[in-house]
This record gives sequence, structure tokens and C-alpha cells, in this order.
Amino acid sequence: MRRLLFAALIFVAVGPMPGTVLRFPESDPTQSAAARPLVFAPANSGTMRFVRGWRLVSPHGRFGGFSAIAHIAPGKFELIGDNGHATSLALDSRGAIAAFRIRALPTPDGHPQRKSMVDSEAMAIDPESGKRWIAFEGINQIWRLDSRLSTIESRRDLPARPQWPSKQGPEAMVRLADGRTVVFSEGADADPRGRAALIYSDDPAAPGPEPIRFFYDPAGRGLVSDAAALPDGRILIVHRRLGFDPIFTTVIAIVDPADIKKDAVVRSRTIGRVPAPLAENYEGAAISVEQGRTWLWLVADDNFNVWQRSLLLQFELVNLPPKKQPDSKKAAR
Repeated sequence: MRRLLFAALIFVAVGPMPGTVLRFPESDPTQSAAARPLVFAPANSGTMRFVRGWRLVSPHGRFGGFSAIAHIAPGKFELIGDNGHATSLALDSRGAIAAFRIRALPTPDGHPQRKSMVDSEAMAIDPESGKRWIAFEGINQIWRLDSRLSTIESRRDLPARPQWPSKQGPEAMVRLADGRTVVFSEGADADPRGRAALIYSDDPAAPGPEPIRFFYDPAGRGLVSDAAALPDGRILIVHRRLGFDPIFTTVIAIVDPADIKKDAVVRSRTIGRVPAPLAENYEGAAISVEQGRTWLWLVADDNFNVWQRSLLLQFELVNLPPKKQPDSKKAAR
């Protein structure tokens, strides 16, 4: 009985439930939104220090389901939903929404979106050109779009072998400073070594060399839900774990891309977690650096459930564990 109850809880948490969810709501084109401040005063200690947070709400019929976030400029964000829509959001100095726009991502044939083509789960941005790379689960593709998200410049399938499951495909994507791109699966090739991941030596959306496969060992932290590049070159990884109280536990860890090699098992080091009172289904992460301080931004996917929330949180990252020296043979823990 307990196992059946746990299975039902997971179903409610991450999937449609009659009477509680409307996966694709009726269209409301109203281009407005509000950011409601969260009242939360944690003890600011450790590596992740909570700064502020908001609940994002909008009457727009395609608002929500956020699976990726990018910090474009101070107070400005680009959010991608797993319904194939992009949301541009700007917050003023008081935390109120100063600008808002939501629109559909383009399609390869120019026809209206189909469900099989809109499950966008991860995004990376080139800070110089503004070009966006978006990873799609279901079709297992990576697209490169222009800075306005209006044109698909190139798209490429993930490797045919080994093929990632359509519902456990690319979930997190990071573009490193040297031009390489790392893609983490949600649960592909799960075995004692870990979950499958890929590293591309060049543009993952254009024809080129095949990526190198490696394995990421989450060590019980949960499934990878997003990742972002840190200023020192390491990768911050967001993990989502389902349970009872709270339903969602979000654990943050870091990994050194220097550990990535063909078929290698890569491990990470926990740096913190989202406090239980702010528990939600966090699927988007971004890093920004302002005035020498490093900020972590997290956005939650409400799954278009009426009982979940689209939350945007800001943390300051302080006293990160030191980066391994090149000659160190010890793996991060």
C-alpha cells in the first residue's frame, strides 16, 4: 500500500491529474505578469545564501512550465517553458515586473507547434552573439536560434547510438567558456556508472564531430534538472528528488569539466539545497556575476498544475570549495 501511495504521489507531482491540471490551457493572449515577493527569512549561513524570491503569475494562457532560465542583463531574464514558449521578463530595482513578453518558439516547417516538437528542457546562450541553443526532449534534438528566438539557424539529432529515451533525454545543457557544450540526460543509460551525458567539442546544433559520452553519478541527490557554468569554469548542477515532505527536494552540486573523459564516471560535490519552505519543482538555473559577487537564479516548473508555483529565487554563492589542482588525482565528493 505504501508503495502504491508513493507512486500516486509522484504521478500527481510531475504529471497531469484529472481535476488539478490543464496541460495546455485555453489561450489568453494578455501580455502582463506580476512578481509577488516571497516572505522568507532563513539563517544565511553556508555556501548558498538566500537573497530574495518571487512567485510569478500571469493570465497568459502559455505562461508557466519553466524548464530553463538565462540571465541576460541585470534584472533581465529569458525563460523557456516545456510547452515551446519563451518568456522575456525584466524586474526593476524594487522587484516589480518592468517588462514582459511571451511568444512561441519557431518551428522547422513554419507550421503551428505540435506537442512532439515543443518539449524544450534546456537552454544555453552565447554572451557575445546572443544566440540560443535549446535542447528538446522527446525528439532528442538541439537547435540553435538567433538572439531574438525568431529563426532556427541549425538543428541536430543527438547521437543515434546509444539512443536516449524520449522521456529521459536532454534535461540540462551548459556552454563552457572554451566553446564546448555539455548535455546531461534526465535518466538515460541508467546503470551502476551513472546517467549518460555528452560533451561536444563544437556547436552541438551543427554538423560536426560526434560528442563524447560520459556518465554522471548523482550519488542519490536525485535526477539532474538543469546546470549552469560558474565563473571559475566549473559546472553547477541542480538535482530534483521526489519524496513526501517536502514533495520536492532540490540539491545543488558542482562538478569540474576537467574530469570529463570518454566513458568516465564524473562525480560532483554538494554545496547546498533549497530550504524546505521554498520547496518546488526547480528546473531552471542561471549564474550571474555583478560587482564581484556571484548569484544563482532558480526558476520552478509548475507543470501547469494549479497547486504548484512558478517561483524565481536568488541566492548568493559564497565560499565555494576550492577547485582541484591539475595534478590532483582525488575525485570531488
